[in-house]
Amino acid sequence: MTSEVSRYADFEALQKQAVALRREGLSLRQIRDRLQVYNNDLLHRLVKGEPPPSWTKRPNARDDLRDRARELRLQGMTYDQIQVELGCSKSSISLWARDLPKPERRDPAEQAKLAARKRWDHELSMRDATRRRTKDEAALEVGTLSDRELFLLGVGLYWAEGAKDKPYSRREKVIFVNSDTDVIRTYLAWLDLLGVTRERLRFRVMIHESADVTAAERYWADVAGIDTTLLSKTTLKKHNPKTVRKNVGETYRGCLVISVLQCAELYRRIEGWWRGIASDALVRLR
Repeated sequence: MTSEVSRYADFEALQKQAVALRREGLSLRQIRDRLQVYNNDLLHRLVKGEPPPSWTKRPNARDDLRDRARELRLQGMTYDQIQVELGCSKSSISLWARDLPKPERRDPAEQAKLAARKRWDHELSMRDATRRRTKDEAALEVGTLSDRELFLLGVGLYWAEGAKDKPYSRREKVIFVNSDTDVIRTYLAWLDLLGVTRERLRFRVMIHESADVTAAERYWADVAGIDTTLLSKTTLKKHNPKTVRKNVGETYRGCLVISVLQCAELYRRIEGWWRGIASDALVRLR
């Protein structure tokens, strides 16, 4: 080392320059290049005792962990809870948060309620996952519908949800009302299968007057694949302030009414088709 130092005329003078550069905020590499000192041991001796500038410090993930631990402690979590949340040692947590006030001890009954609530939330989450999995698996079981399957499905769908002729009121009209978009699209696909052209269809929205009528009209026009100008005048249901409605909010869009023009013959055939299905089902029950 003596031979290395002797290469420089005055070590103390060199040290003063290095310290001054360090205090200006230069890194070791910058000081090395500025003074042309390429011996790392000598370079460190020249700036010994001088802290490195803050900009040269690399981000420390542990600092983020410490800050998060302190934040959780201030929220009232115990060391054990913080350890589970962050996955670090309890000794580190204690060191980081020892200056913070201890959380108030909860009443045992309250703690039991919180634990039960947490278990129930987990149980509900598991049940939801099971529901979704069952529904997804069932959807795959259906596969591609044949024309006959869609035909029979449509007949049953209409007879469950569509307008029907009554002995005391002869109205052989094909009118279908529903609020489910998938049901509406399935019904339209059925009409296409029957050869009912879109020119014979009339669309109308039915909705409570307190809802966003314009948004509902745009929504149903999009579902039906038509322009809003082709919708008939919307039917507004009067709002009864004494009635507590649950079909409110952004997801409430009322119903879409689909009517078929020149439909008496079609209605009679639908009723006949349904009778055929019901008769066969009755035979199976015997």
